[in-house]
This record gives sequence, C-alpha cells and structure tokens, in this order.
Amino acid sequence: MNAHHSNDTVITAYKDAPARTITAGGVSYAYRELGPKGGIPVVFFVHLAANLDNWDPRIVDPIARGHHVITFDNRGVGGSSGQVPDTIEAMAEDAVTFIRALGFDKIDIFSFSLGGFVAQALVDKHPGLVRKLILTGTGPAGGKDIDKVAGVTYLDILRATLTRSDPKEFLFFNRNRSGKPAARAFVNRLKERTASRDVPVTLKAFRTQLQAIAKWGRSAPADLSRITQPTLIANGDNDRMVPSVLSPDMHRRIKGSELIIYPDAGHGGIFQFHDRFAPLAVAFLDR
Repeated sequence: MNAHHSNDTVITAYKDAPARTITAGGVSYAYRELGPKGGIPVVFFVHLAANLDNWDPRIVDPIARGHHVITFDNRGVGGSSGQVPDTIEAMAEDAVTFIRALGFDKIDIFSFSLGGFVAQALVDKHPGLVRKLILTGTGPAGGKDIDKVAGVTYLDILRATLTRSDPKEFLFFNRNRSGKPAARAFVNRLKERTASRDVPVTLKAFRTQLQAIAKWGRSAPADLSRITQPTLIANGDNDRMVPSVLSPDMHRRIKGSELIIYPDAGHGGIFQFHDRFAPLAVAFLDR
C-alpha cells in the first residue's frame, strides 16, 4: 500500500490501533482510536487495575466497524501521567477533561466494572455530554457489597499467583467446565496486540483505585432516575466482584433501560459471550 493512501484506510482491528497521547490539565492521557471518524464516538471506560491492553478485541472490533471507538487510560493509569484520584467522582472529571481535549461535546460510553462507576458519576454531573450508556459488570453508588471488592480481589490475586495464572481467570469467570476455557480464551485474546503495548498499572494506582471503589460502595445511593439516556446493562449471573443483583437493581432504577444477564457466567460474562453480546451492543448504539 502506498504511504499517501494510508489516511484513507480505516483501522477496525484494535490490535492495530495506533498508540496516541493528548495533554490536558497537565496530564498526558494515553489513548487509542479506531473505526470510521465522524458521528458520535464510543468512549470505553476500563476496569480496575486495567490499561488499554485489557479490552477484548472481540468486543471492540465489532463496534469499531461502524463507530469511532476511543479507549483511554485515565489519570495515573498505565501510560497516562499523574496520580490516580481516590474518588470515583474525581476520575469522572478527569475523563471529561480528556474527552473535551479531543474536541467532543457528545459521546456514547461503553463501560465495564470500575469504568461503569466512573461512567455513572460522569453522567450525573455532565448529562449533556452523553448520548447512550452501556453499563457492564458494574453497580450503583452505595451498591450492596461493592466495598468488599478489595478483599475478593486480593484473594484471587493470591490464588492466581500460586497457580501462575492471570487473576482475571478467577475474578471474571466461573471455575467450571464452561468458565475455565472461556477464561483462557479471553486472556489469550488480550495478547493479540504485539506492537506498542501499554504500560502496566502500578501497585500504587491499583490500591488507590480500590480505595475509590470502597468509598463508592459506602456512599449514599445515587438517584438513578436522573439517568435519562438510553442505557444497556449487562452482566453474568454469578459476578463475584460486583454482585450480579446490582444489575437488575440498576435496570429497575434507570427508566427504559435494557438488561442482559448471561447464565453460568461471572463478572466477565460479556467477554465469555462476546459473540452474542457484541451484536446486541452494536444494535443498541445504532438504534
């Protein structure tokens, strides 16, 4: 391919998305973008202890076929500079700073786990910025047992270390006949990108994120009736990190929201059932 034609080529494979940075508010944010430009971008909000390399290409790529997709490391995470804030609300403000620096005044959000907390805090303070909201593997402020995430996480990191496996195999998937192969397949998909991989999340950043999650879990319940955006909620039926009961809870409280619960699946249900979930997410964004 001639170099001067390269700008016409739309990248739709996450493994090929160029690594970029943008500086705003004294912070250099690491991000990647792919898919056709123009239209409302879908900004992905990632989970605890995760960087750009933690997004499943089987979720990103189908969305990027018809949408401008942006993934990013929030302040102090992975390749982004600065210190991780110790509240979800401050993380949301940093995300807004990043989004506005890119020049967007309207986005769709795809969020998972901790990213879903940040997305809810963002929608609460900046409702006009968000057109559609996808909340997966997550729960509301003050949600039951969210403040216990740290204990579960540390236990499974220990279990994973002892078995030389990825903690996500324990945290995101059931340890059974359907869950174990799904876990291995997911972890392997995260290795498909070989060029310009992201910077690992530091232990300090991880611990600060856990503090923020504990505060979110112990905070007063949010008024979810204020979320008027079309909202899609998804999880597995056996989430050990963010209790599955919180998904129907959010569904009841967010008017007109849609709910998908995958049977015999954990926190990473959307990754285990990516072949079913990705087309539904695309249809939701396209409606």
